[in-house]
Amino acid sequence: MRTPFRIAVLPGDGIGPEVTAAALLVLEATAKRFRLGVETQSYPVGWAGVEASGRPLPAETKRAALAADAVFLGAVGDPRADELPPSLRPEAGLLELRKVLDCFANLRPAQAREALLDSSPLRAERLRGMDFLIVRELSGGLYYGEPRGIDRSGNDPSAVNTLRYSTSEIRRVARVAFESARGRRKKVVSVDKANVLETSRLWRDVVNETAKDFPDVALEHMLVDRAAMELVLRPAYFDVIVTENLFGDILSDEAGALTGSIGLLASASLGTGPGLYEPVHGSAPDIAGQGKANPLAAILSMAMLLHHSAGAVEAARAIEEAVDRVLVAGVRPPELVGPGDRPMGTREVANKVAEAVADA
Repeated sequence: MRTPFRIAVLPGDGIGPEVTAAALLVLEATAKRFRLGVETQSYPVGWAGVEASGRPLPAETKRAALAADAVFLGAVGDPRADELPPSLRPEAGLLELRKVLDCFANLRPAQAREALLDSSPLRAERLRGMDFLIVRELSGGLYYGEPRGIDRSGNDPSAVNTLRYSTSEIRRVARVAFESARGRRKKVVSVDKANVLETSRLWRDVVNETAKDFPDVALEHMLVDRAAMELVLRPAYFDVIVTENLFGDILSDEAGALTGSIGLLASASLGTGPGLYEPVHGSAPDIAGQGKANPLAAILSMAMLLHHSAGAVEAARAIEEAVDRVLVAGVRPPELVGPGDRPMGTREVANKVAEAVADA
C-alpha cells in the first residue's frame, strides 16, 4: 500500500453524499486502528457535475480519478436531468468514468448474513450458507456494441443493438473470476446462452481455454435461464459466477433481492486503471437528506477498496466483521427494520460500525 494512499471521492447525487460520508467515517476509524496512511479528496460527478461544470464527468474529476490510487463513488442520478440529452445525464458520467478507468470486471459479492435471514423473501433454510461472488464483464457486450440506434423512418420503426465480444475481452474477465475463486471455494460457474447465441459459444470456448491455467479451480457452465432459477432454488450452491454484461446486470440484482436488500450490496469495478468502488443501489432522491439511507453497502464497498486496491486485507476484514457484529446486536437501518426493531439513521448506523471497528 502506497503512503499516502489517495482516494478520489465522488459523492454524487441523492443519498450518495450521505452514504459516502458514512463510509468515510468508517474508513477513518479503520485507518486509525491499522495505521493506514489514507488521503481523500472529493469531486463532483453526475448531476452534481452538471451543476458544477455543465458535464456529468467534469474534466477536473476525470483527472483526479486517473491520478488516484482508487475511486469511491456514492451514487448518480437526479430527476432534474430527465429532460437533458443522453450525453449530459448523470448516468453518462458513470459510463464515461468506467471507460476512462478501463473497468472491465465488476465484482459483486452476495452473502446471507445470519442476523438478516428473515429479511429475505426466501426461507431461512434455503438461504443459509449463501456466499457467492458475481464477476460481470463490464465494458463490452450489448450495452456498448455498434451499430445501435432507432430507425423511425417509414411506417414500421425498428431498433437495433449489437451483441459483440472478442476473445481478449472474455479471457481477461475469466481470469479475474478464476483468480477470485482461488481465494474462495475454488469453484466457477460460467453463465451464458450457448444454445442460442454465437457470442456465448465463443464465451464458452474462451472460458474453457482459460480454465487450463487454473487446474485447481472447478469449472461448470450453466445457461442463464437455469442460473436465474438456481439462484432462487440453491443460492448456497454458487461460489464465483462469471458472465457477460447484460446477464450479470440482471443476475446481480436478483442477488440483491436474495440478501434482503439492495442496500447491502457492495461492488468493485476493476481494470487497468484505479479501481472504482460503489454501492449498487441508486441515488434514491425521494429520501435524500432525510438520514434514512442504508449506508451498509457503501461501508462494505469501502472494505472492498481496502482489499483490492490498497491490499489492506486485514483492515477490510475488520470492516466486514464489524458490520456483522452490529447487525447481530440489532442495529437496523429503516429498510431492514422488523417487528420490535428500532430504526437507526444513516449516521447512527455508521457510528455503530466505526465503534465496532475501533473496539475489536
